[in-house]
Amino acid sequence: MEEFDSTQWDAPRKNLFSIHKLEYAKGKRPAVDCILCGICRQDPEVPNLTITETKLTIVSVNLYPYNPGHLIIFPKRHILSYEELTTEEALEIHEGTTKAINILKKLWNVQGFNLGYNLGKNSGGSIPHIHQHIVPRFPNEAGFLDVLANSRIVIYEPYEMQKEWIRIWSEFS
Repeated sequence: MEEFDSTQWDAPRKNLFSIHKLEYAKGKRPAVDCILCGICRQDPEVPNLTITETKLTIVSVNLYPYNPGHLIIFPKRHILSYEELTTEEALEIHEGTTKAINILKKLWNVQGFNLGYNLGKNSGGSIPHIHQHIVPRFPNEAGFLDVLANSRIVIYEPYEMQKEWIRIWSEFS
């Protein structure tokens, strides 16, 4: 009988990218000062997955999602640090987050979430405009690629998800 080689599981996780994500990871991005400000301005060079907006914030599908339903919420005002958020901006982000969580719980039976900001240069974020992530977590997320290839594939197209979120958001109270 062949002995099990545990070193194969110690390898770093591999990621499978869409062609567009690979280009993004290599630095091919729209020629704008800030991607999120480009969304706010509706710049035609910037992919826009806006679901809804308030006076001070925008709720958007994440263009490169970790899981189905991954959203970001950000202030329209270009700010870099959490401390710069006004009380009104923070409240609108909170209200959008609460609504998104309620929708995901009710319609998709999501029972876990990761919420968070990447704050500062060394946080791992690639956009220097503060934004909060809402990542739904599902039971048994690990599929055969996670287990065998230590890789993840996200199973939906972001623009289709945007259309679904726009429909749901406006109907959900």
